[in-house]
Amino acid sequence: MMNKLNPKKLLNSKWTATLAINKEKHFIIVEVEYDEDANVIACVTESVFSKNQYPISWRDLKDPQKWCQGWK
Repeated sequence: MMNKLNPKKLLNSKWTATLAINKEKHFIIVEVEYDEDANVIACVTESVFSKNQYPISWRDLKDPQKWCQGWK
């Protein structure tokens, strides 16, 4: 089952990585870039713990093998 996403509600949403990224699991979306048709073209996550930022493909958030919505 894919994670449901609303591109307009992506900013400041909370996510848990199923596989830790640099020993970090909890992230918040801090930047979303849209094209002229209001389609998401870029996304940046920020670790809650370290404040490290990682650009990701927003489509990866739909994959429950990689991401869970909310902090688990």
